[in-house]
Amino acid sequence: MMKKSVIFLSWLSIAVALASAVGIYFLPQYSLWFLMVLLGNMLLAAFAGASARRDITSEAKYYRVLVVCRLLVGALFIFSSFTKGVDPLGTKYKMLDYFTVYGITWLNDFALVLAMLMILAEFIVGICLITNIFPRLAVLGATLLMIFFTATTLFDALYDLVPDCGCFGTAIKMSNWQTFYKNLVIDAVLLPLILNNRRLINRLTWRGQFVIGFFYALVFMGFQIYNYRHLPVVDFMSWKVGRQMNAEPVEETRIYLTYRNKATGETQEYLSPNYPWNDSVWMSQWEFVDQRTEGGADYLGFSALDEDGNDVTDMILSTENLLMFTSHDLSKVTEEEWEKIRSITEASEQHDYTVVWAVADEPETVERLREKHDFLYEVYYGDALEIKTIVRFNPGLIWLDNGLVKDKWSAIDFPQGKKLDKLFVE
Repeated sequence: MMKKSVIFLSWLSIAVALASAVGIYFLPQYSLWFLMVLLGNMLLAAFAGASARRDITSEAKYYRVLVVCRLLVGALFIFSSFTKGVDPLGTKYKMLDYFTVYGITWLNDFALVLAMLMILAEFIVGICLITNIFPRLAVLGATLLMIFFTATTLFDALYDLVPDCGCFGTAIKMSNWQTFYKNLVIDAVLLPLILNNRRLINRLTWRGQFVIGFFYALVFMGFQIYNYRHLPVVDFMSWKVGRQMNAEPVEETRIYLTYRNKATGETQEYLSPNYPWNDSVWMSQWEFVDQRTEGGADYLGFSALDEDGNDVTDMILSTENLLMFTSHDLSKVTEEEWEKIRSITEASEQHDYTVVWAVADEPETVERLREKHDFLYEVYYGDALEIKTIVRFNPGLIWLDNGLVKDKWSAIDFPQGKKLDKLFVE
Protein backbone atom coordinates (compact mmCIF):
# COMPACT_ATOMS: atom_id res chain seq x y z
CA MET A 1 0.00 0.00 0.00
CA MET A 2 1.44 3.36 -0.98
CA LYS A 3 2.34 5.43 2.05
CA LYS A 4 0.01 8.28 2.82
CA SER A 5 3.02 10.55 3.29
CA VAL A 6 3.91 10.19 -0.41
CA ILE A 7 0.40 11.25 -1.40
CA PHE A 8 0.56 14.18 1.00
CA LEU A 9 3.97 15.33 -0.26
CA SER A 10 2.72 15.12 -3.85
CA TRP A 11 -0.29 17.33 -3.16
CA LEU A 12 1.92 19.69 -1.14
CA SER A 13 4.30 20.04 -4.08
CA ILE A 14 1.42 20.91 -6.42
CA ALA A 15 0.06 23.47 -3.93
CA VAL A 16 3.48 25.11 -3.54
CA ALA A 17 3.86 25.27 -7.33
CA LEU A 18 0.48 26.97 -7.78
CA ALA A 19 1.10 29.42 -4.94
CA SER A 20 4.53 30.24 -6.34
CA ALA A 21 3.07 30.87 -9.80
CA VAL A 22 0.83 33.57 -8.32
CA GLY A 23 3.58 35.02 -6.16
CA ILE A 24 6.10 35.23 -9.00
CA TYR A 25 3.79 37.47 -10.99
CA PHE A 26 2.62 39.76 -8.21
CA LEU A 27 5.73 39.84 -5.97
CA PRO A 28 8.74 39.96 -8.31
CA GLN A 29 10.82 41.76 -5.67
CA TYR A 30 11.17 38.49 -3.74
CA SER A 31 12.82 36.70 -6.64
CA LEU A 32 15.68 35.17 -4.63
CA TRP A 33 13.25 33.64 -2.16
CA PHE A 34 11.17 32.26 -5.00
CA LEU A 35 14.25 30.65 -6.52
CA MET A 36 15.00 28.86 -3.23
CA VAL A 37 11.38 27.76 -2.82
CA LEU A 38 11.09 26.55 -6.42
CA LEU A 39 14.33 24.55 -6.33
CA GLY A 40 13.24 23.01 -3.04
CA ASN A 41 9.84 22.22 -4.50
CA MET A 42 11.42 20.46 -7.46
CA LEU A 43 13.37 18.26 -5.04
CA LEU A 44 10.15 17.58 -3.15
CA ALA A 45 8.31 16.67 -6.37
CA ALA A 46 11.18 14.43 -7.48
CA PHE A 47 11.29 12.64 -4.11
CA ALA A 48 7.53 12.05 -4.00
CA GLY A 49 7.45 10.97 -7.64
CA ALA A 50 10.36 8.57 -7.23
CA SER A 51 8.82 7.09 -4.08
CA ALA A 52 5.54 6.52 -5.91
CA ARG A 53 7.39 4.96 -8.83
CA ARG A 54 8.83 2.23 -6.62
CA ASP A 55 5.30 1.15 -5.70
CA ILE A 56 4.22 -1.04 -8.61
CA THR A 57 0.60 -1.24 -7.46
CA SER A 58 -2.01 0.88 -9.21
CA GLU A 59 -2.73 3.23 -6.31
CA ALA A 60 -5.96 5.12 -7.09
CA LYS A 61 -5.12 8.05 -4.82
CA TYR A 62 -1.79 8.68 -6.53
CA TYR A 63 -3.37 8.30 -9.94
CA ARG A 64 -5.51 11.32 -9.05
CA VAL A 65 -2.30 13.25 -8.43
CA LEU A 66 -1.10 12.35 -11.91
CA VAL A 67 -4.42 13.37 -13.45
CA VAL A 68 -4.20 16.80 -11.80
CA CYS A 69 -0.57 17.22 -12.93
CA ARG A 70 -1.51 16.16 -16.46
CA LEU A 71 -4.41 18.62 -16.62
CA LEU A 72 -2.38 21.51 -15.17
CA VAL A 73 0.57 21.06 -17.53
CA GLY A 74 -1.76 20.49 -20.48
CA ALA A 75 -3.81 23.61 -19.71
CA LEU A 76 -0.65 25.70 -19.44
CA PHE A 77 0.64 24.46 -22.79
CA ILE A 78 -2.71 25.14 -24.46
CA PHE A 79 -2.89 28.64 -22.98
CA SER A 80 0.68 29.38 -24.04
CA SER A 81 0.07 28.09 -27.57
CA PHE A 82 -3.17 30.07 -27.87
CA THR A 83 -1.60 33.39 -26.86
CA LYS A 84 1.11 32.85 -29.45
CA GLY A 85 -1.05 31.18 -32.09
CA VAL A 86 -3.46 34.10 -32.10
CA ASP A 87 -0.51 36.25 -33.20
CA PRO A 88 1.99 34.07 -35.10
CA LEU A 89 3.70 37.11 -36.62
CA GLY A 90 4.53 38.33 -33.12
CA THR A 91 6.18 34.99 -32.37
CA LYS A 92 8.07 35.23 -35.66
CA TYR A 93 9.44 38.67 -34.67
CA LYS A 94 10.51 37.28 -31.31
CA MET A 95 12.28 34.38 -33.03
CA LEU A 96 14.16 36.86 -35.21
CA ASP A 97 15.44 38.50 -32.01
CA TYR A 98 16.72 35.14 -30.78
CA PHE A 99 18.31 34.33 -34.13
CA THR A 100 20.18 37.63 -33.96
CA VAL A 101 21.57 37.24 -30.43
CA TYR A 102 22.56 33.61 -31.05
CA GLY A 103 24.18 34.41 -34.40
CA ILE A 104 21.96 32.13 -36.51
CA THR A 105 20.43 34.75 -38.76
CA TRP A 106 20.63 32.30 -41.67
CA LEU A 107 17.36 30.95 -40.23
CA ASN A 108 15.58 34.30 -40.66
CA ASP A 109 13.83 33.23 -43.86
CA PHE A 110 12.30 30.28 -42.02
CA ALA A 111 11.25 32.23 -38.92
CA LEU A 112 7.51 32.22 -39.63
CA VAL A 113 7.38 28.50 -40.44
CA LEU A 114 9.47 27.62 -37.40
CA ALA A 115 7.33 29.85 -35.18
CA MET A 116 4.10 28.22 -36.33
CA LEU A 117 5.54 24.72 -35.97
CA MET A 118 6.79 25.45 -32.45
CA ILE A 119 3.39 26.84 -31.46
CA LEU A 120 1.69 23.81 -33.00
CA ALA A 121 4.00 21.47 -31.07
CA GLU A 122 3.05 23.21 -27.82
CA PHE A 123 -0.63 22.88 -28.65
CA ILE A 124 -0.38 19.19 -29.60
CA VAL A 125 1.42 18.39 -26.35
CA GLY A 126 -1.17 20.35 -24.38
CA ILE A 127 -4.25 18.86 -26.06
CA CYS A 128 -2.83 15.34 -25.77
CA LEU A 129 -2.26 15.82 -22.04
CA ILE A 130 -5.73 17.28 -21.51
CA THR A 131 -7.51 14.54 -23.49
CA ASN A 132 -5.10 11.76 -22.44
CA ILE A 133 -4.22 10.99 -26.08
CA PHE A 134 -0.82 9.27 -26.40
CA PRO A 135 -0.12 10.30 -22.78
CA ARG A 136 3.40 8.88 -22.61
CA LEU A 137 4.47 10.54 -25.85
CA ALA A 138 2.85 13.77 -24.67
CA VAL A 139 4.89 13.68 -21.45
CA LEU A 140 8.03 13.06 -23.51
CA GLY A 141 7.17 16.02 -25.74
CA ALA A 142 6.48 18.24 -22.75
CA THR A 143 9.78 17.18 -21.20
CA LEU A 144 11.80 18.04 -24.31
CA LEU A 145 10.05 21.39 -24.72
CA MET A 146 10.55 22.30 -21.05
CA ILE A 147 14.25 21.40 -21.15
CA PHE A 148 14.61 23.74 -24.12
CA PHE A 149 12.46 26.52 -22.63
CA THR A 150 14.06 26.33 -19.17
CA ALA A 151 17.61 26.46 -20.55
CA THR A 152 16.77 29.32 -22.94
CA THR A 153 15.07 31.45 -20.29
CA LEU A 154 17.93 30.83 -17.85
CA PHE A 155 20.39 32.26 -20.40
CA ASP A 156 18.00 35.16 -20.99
CA ALA A 157 17.83 35.88 -17.27
CA LEU A 158 21.57 35.66 -16.74
CA TYR A 159 22.70 37.61 -19.79
CA ASP A 160 19.59 39.65 -20.73
CA LEU A 161 19.86 38.48 -24.33
CA VAL A 162 16.22 39.20 -25.23
CA PRO A 163 14.18 41.47 -22.93
CA ASP A 164 10.96 39.45 -23.22
CA CYS A 165 10.80 35.84 -24.38
CA GLY A 166 7.22 36.19 -25.63
CA CYS A 167 6.24 32.96 -23.87
CA PHE A 168 2.65 34.18 -23.65
CA GLY A 169 2.74 36.33 -26.76
CA THR A 170 1.62 39.89 -25.98
CA ALA A 171 -1.05 38.72 -23.53
CA ILE A 172 1.19 38.58 -20.44
CA LYS A 173 4.48 40.41 -20.05
CA MET A 174 7.04 38.95 -17.65
CA SER A 175 10.66 39.73 -16.88
CA ASN A 176 13.30 37.19 -17.83
CA TRP A 177 13.71 36.02 -14.24
CA GLN A 178 9.95 35.74 -13.78
CA THR A 179 9.77 33.65 -16.96
CA PHE A 180 12.56 31.35 -15.75
CA TYR A 181 10.82 30.89 -12.40
CA LYS A 182 7.55 30.17 -14.22
CA ASN A 183 9.31 27.35 -16.07
CA LEU A 184 10.58 25.93 -12.77
CA VAL A 185 6.97 25.84 -11.57
CA ILE A 186 5.96 23.84 -14.64
CA ASP A 187 8.97 21.55 -14.23
CA ALA A 188 7.91 20.69 -10.67
CA VAL A 189 4.38 19.74 -11.81
CA LEU A 190 5.77 17.79 -14.76
CA LEU A 191 8.21 15.70 -12.69
CA PRO A 192 5.58 13.28 -11.27
CA LEU A 193 4.43 12.56 -14.84
CA ILE A 194 8.00 11.93 -16.00
CA LEU A 195 8.76 9.56 -13.12
CA ASN A 196 5.44 7.71 -13.34
CA ASN A 197 4.64 7.76 -17.05
CA ARG A 198 4.04 4.00 -17.03
CA ARG A 199 0.84 4.70 -15.09
CA LEU A 200 -0.48 6.87 -17.94
CA ILE A 201 -2.57 4.79 -20.30
CA ASN A 202 -5.32 5.26 -22.87
CA ARG A 203 -7.44 2.29 -23.86
CA LEU A 204 -8.35 3.70 -27.28
CA THR A 205 -6.62 2.12 -30.26
CA TRP A 206 -3.54 3.80 -31.71
CA ARG A 207 -5.52 4.69 -34.83
CA GLY A 208 -8.35 6.23 -32.81
CA GLN A 209 -5.96 8.40 -30.81
CA PHE A 210 -4.15 9.46 -33.98
CA VAL A 211 -7.38 10.54 -35.71
CA ILE A 212 -8.45 12.64 -32.72
CA GLY A 213 -5.01 14.23 -32.32
CA PHE A 214 -4.68 14.93 -36.04
CA PHE A 215 -8.09 16.62 -36.09
CA TYR A 216 -7.12 18.96 -33.23
CA ALA A 217 -3.77 19.72 -34.87
CA LEU A 218 -5.41 20.51 -38.21
CA VAL A 219 -7.94 22.85 -36.60
CA PHE A 220 -5.27 24.70 -34.64
CA MET A 221 -3.00 25.06 -37.66
CA GLY A 222 -5.93 26.58 -39.56
CA PHE A 223 -6.46 28.92 -36.60
CA GLN A 224 -2.84 30.11 -36.85
CA ILE A 225 -3.03 30.64 -40.60
CA TYR A 226 -6.25 32.64 -40.26
CA ASN A 227 -4.67 34.93 -37.65
CA TYR A 228 -1.61 35.40 -39.83
CA ARG A 229 -3.65 36.44 -42.86
CA HIS A 230 -6.49 38.36 -41.23
CA LEU A 231 -5.01 39.82 -38.00
CA PRO A 232 -5.44 38.32 -34.51
CA VAL A 233 -9.00 37.33 -33.61
CA VAL A 234 -8.13 38.39 -30.05
CA ASP A 235 -5.94 41.49 -30.02
CA PHE A 236 -3.73 41.72 -26.92
CA MET A 237 -1.83 44.75 -28.21
CA SER A 238 -2.39 48.42 -27.40
CA TRP A 239 -3.95 49.43 -30.72
CA LYS A 240 -7.02 47.24 -30.43
CA VAL A 241 -10.36 48.15 -31.99
CA GLY A 242 -12.45 50.27 -29.65
CA ARG A 243 -9.56 51.74 -27.68
CA GLN A 244 -9.14 55.49 -27.20
CA MET A 245 -5.45 56.09 -27.88
CA ASN A 246 -5.16 59.78 -27.03
CA ALA A 247 -6.27 59.61 -23.39
CA GLU A 248 -4.45 62.24 -21.36
CA PRO A 249 -1.74 60.90 -19.03
CA VAL A 250 -1.51 62.40 -15.55
CA GLU A 251 1.94 63.77 -16.40
CA GLU A 252 4.27 63.94 -19.36
CA THR A 253 5.30 60.54 -20.66
CA ARG A 254 8.93 60.00 -21.60
CA ILE A 255 9.71 57.02 -23.83
CA TYR A 256 13.27 55.65 -23.78
CA LEU A 257 14.39 53.39 -26.62
CA THR A 258 17.30 50.96 -26.33
CA TYR A 259 19.27 50.02 -29.44
CA ARG A 260 22.01 47.40 -29.84
CA ASN A 261 24.99 47.63 -32.21
CA LYS A 262 24.81 44.59 -34.48
CA ALA A 263 28.58 44.24 -34.71
CA THR A 264 29.79 44.96 -31.16
CA GLY A 265 26.72 44.17 -29.06
CA GLU A 266 26.98 47.60 -27.40
CA THR A 267 23.64 49.00 -26.22
CA GLN A 268 22.61 52.66 -26.10
CA GLU A 269 19.46 54.25 -24.69
CA TYR A 270 17.79 57.29 -26.27
CA LEU A 271 14.96 59.54 -25.22
CA SER A 272 12.42 59.34 -28.08
CA PRO A 273 12.43 60.90 -30.60
CA ASN A 274 16.01 62.08 -30.03
CA TYR A 275 17.81 59.31 -31.85
CA PRO A 276 19.22 59.17 -35.43
CA TRP A 277 16.16 57.51 -36.96
CA ASN A 278 16.75 59.28 -40.31
CA ASP A 279 20.40 58.20 -40.60
CA SER A 280 20.26 55.18 -42.92
CA VAL A 281 23.85 54.14 -42.10
CA TRP A 282 23.20 54.24 -38.37
CA MET A 283 19.89 52.37 -38.74
CA SER A 284 21.63 49.60 -40.68
CA GLN A 285 24.18 49.16 -37.88
CA TRP A 286 21.86 49.32 -34.87
CA GLU A 287 18.72 47.35 -34.00
CA PHE A 288 15.86 48.07 -31.63
CA VAL A 289 16.00 46.05 -28.38
CA ASP A 290 13.53 47.43 -25.85
CA GLN A 291 11.67 50.47 -24.62
CA ARG A 292 10.62 51.80 -21.24
CA THR A 293 8.49 54.71 -20.11
CA GLU A 294 8.68 57.23 -17.30
CA GLY A 295 6.07 59.68 -16.13
CA GLY A 296 2.50 59.31 -17.33
CA ALA A 297 0.78 56.15 -18.45
CA ASP A 298 2.08 54.64 -21.68
CA TYR A 299 -0.95 54.59 -23.94
CA LEU A 300 0.86 54.35 -27.25
CA GLY A 301 4.29 52.82 -27.43
CA PHE A 302 4.54 54.73 -30.69
CA SER A 303 5.69 58.10 -31.95
CA ALA A 304 5.58 59.42 -35.53
CA LEU A 305 7.92 62.02 -37.01
CA ASP A 306 7.68 63.99 -40.22
CA GLU A 307 10.63 64.35 -42.60
CA ASP A 308 11.94 67.32 -40.61
CA GLY A 309 11.96 65.36 -37.36
CA ASN A 310 8.87 67.01 -35.87
CA ASP A 311 6.66 64.81 -33.71
CA VAL A 312 3.23 64.51 -35.37
CA THR A 313 1.77 61.83 -33.08
CA ASP A 314 -0.71 64.24 -31.46
CA MET A 315 -1.88 65.40 -34.87
CA ILE A 316 -2.55 61.83 -35.96
CA LEU A 317 -4.57 61.17 -32.82
CA SER A 318 -6.60 64.37 -32.99
CA THR A 319 -7.77 64.09 -36.61
CA GLU A 320 -11.29 63.02 -37.49
CA ASN A 321 -11.73 60.08 -39.84
CA LEU A 322 -8.09 59.36 -40.49
CA LEU A 323 -6.95 56.29 -42.42
CA MET A 324 -3.34 55.39 -41.69
CA PHE A 325 -1.48 52.84 -43.76
CA THR A 326 1.35 51.14 -41.88
CA SER A 327 4.42 49.37 -43.20
CA HIS A 328 7.67 48.33 -41.58
CA ASP A 329 9.09 47.39 -44.99
CA LEU A 330 7.70 49.07 -48.10
CA SER A 331 9.80 46.88 -50.39
CA LYS A 332 7.54 43.93 -49.55
CA VAL A 333 4.32 45.65 -50.68
CA THR A 334 3.10 43.86 -53.81
CA GLU A 335 1.66 45.47 -56.94
CA GLU A 336 -1.76 44.07 -56.12
CA GLU A 337 -1.58 45.68 -52.69
CA TRP A 338 -0.48 49.01 -54.19
CA GLU A 339 -3.59 48.95 -56.39
CA LYS A 340 -5.80 48.38 -53.36
CA ILE A 341 -4.07 51.25 -51.61
CA ARG A 342 -4.61 53.52 -54.60
CA SER A 343 -8.36 52.82 -54.69
CA ILE A 344 -8.72 53.46 -50.95
CA THR A 345 -6.71 56.68 -51.18
CA GLU A 346 -8.73 58.03 -54.09
CA ALA A 347 -12.07 57.13 -52.48
CA SER A 348 -10.96 58.71 -49.20
CA GLU A 349 -10.21 62.02 -50.91
CA GLN A 350 -13.72 62.07 -52.35
CA HIS A 351 -15.23 61.66 -48.89
CA ASP A 352 -12.91 64.11 -47.07
CA TYR A 353 -11.08 61.39 -45.15
CA THR A 354 -7.44 62.06 -44.27
CA VAL A 355 -4.91 59.47 -45.46
CA VAL A 356 -1.41 59.21 -43.96
CA TRP A 357 1.35 56.62 -43.75
CA ALA A 358 3.48 55.37 -40.84
CA VAL A 359 6.59 53.63 -42.15
CA ALA A 360 9.96 52.44 -40.89
CA ASP A 361 11.83 52.97 -44.18
CA GLU A 362 14.30 55.79 -44.85
CA PRO A 363 13.00 58.96 -46.56
CA GLU A 364 15.12 58.11 -49.63
CA THR A 365 13.17 54.88 -50.10
CA VAL A 366 9.87 56.75 -49.88
CA GLU A 367 11.02 59.28 -52.48
CA ARG A 368 11.91 56.51 -54.92
CA LEU A 369 8.52 54.88 -54.48
CA ARG A 370 6.72 58.20 -55.02
CA GLU A 371 8.03 58.28 -58.58
CA LYS A 372 5.91 55.23 -59.30
CA HIS A 373 3.06 55.70 -56.83
CA ASP A 374 2.08 59.35 -56.85
CA PHE A 375 -0.57 58.80 -54.16
CA LEU A 376 2.14 58.05 -51.56
CA TYR A 377 2.07 61.32 -49.61
CA GLU A 378 1.77 62.46 -45.99
CA VAL A 379 4.34 59.88 -44.94
CA TYR A 380 5.54 59.80 -41.34
CA TYR A 381 8.33 57.78 -39.82
CA GLY A 382 8.48 55.54 -36.77
CA ASP A 383 10.31 52.56 -35.35
CA ALA A 384 9.67 49.23 -37.11
CA LEU A 385 8.83 47.38 -33.90
CA GLU A 386 6.37 50.06 -32.85
CA ILE A 387 4.68 50.03 -36.26
CA LYS A 388 4.31 46.25 -36.06
CA THR A 389 2.25 46.64 -32.89
CA ILE A 390 -0.31 48.87 -34.64
CA VAL A 391 -1.21 46.44 -37.43
CA ARG A 392 0.65 43.13 -37.58
CA PHE A 393 0.38 42.66 -41.33
CA ASN A 394 2.68 44.46 -43.79
CA PRO A 395 1.11 46.61 -45.13
CA GLY A 396 -1.78 47.31 -42.79
CA LEU A 397 -4.52 49.90 -42.47
CA ILE A 398 -6.03 51.45 -39.35
CA TRP A 399 -9.04 53.77 -39.10
CA LEU A 400 -8.78 56.41 -36.38
CA ASP A 401 -11.33 59.01 -35.37
CA ASN A 402 -9.93 61.53 -32.88
CA GLY A 403 -7.70 58.78 -31.51
CA LEU A 404 -10.43 56.15 -31.31
CA VAL A 405 -9.48 52.92 -33.10
CA LYS A 406 -12.58 52.18 -35.17
CA ASP A 407 -11.21 49.33 -37.27
CA LYS A 408 -8.07 47.89 -38.84
CA TRP A 409 -7.26 45.50 -41.65
CA SER A 410 -4.48 43.41 -43.13
CA ALA A 411 -3.72 43.99 -46.83
CA ILE A 412 -5.68 40.82 -47.63
CA ASP A 413 -8.80 42.40 -46.12
CA PHE A 414 -8.37 46.00 -47.33
CA PRO A 415 -11.94 47.25 -47.98
CA GLN A 416 -12.77 47.35 -51.66
CA GLY A 417 -15.94 47.93 -53.69
CA LYS A 418 -19.10 47.83 -51.56
CA LYS A 419 -17.09 47.29 -48.37
CA LEU A 420 -15.17 50.47 -49.08
CA ASP A 421 -18.39 52.41 -49.77
CA LYS A 422 -19.83 51.07 -46.51
CA LEU A 423 -16.83 52.37 -44.60
CA PHE A 424 -17.54 55.96 -45.62
CA VAL A 425 -21.24 55.63 -44.82
CA GLU A 426 -20.38 54.54 -41.29
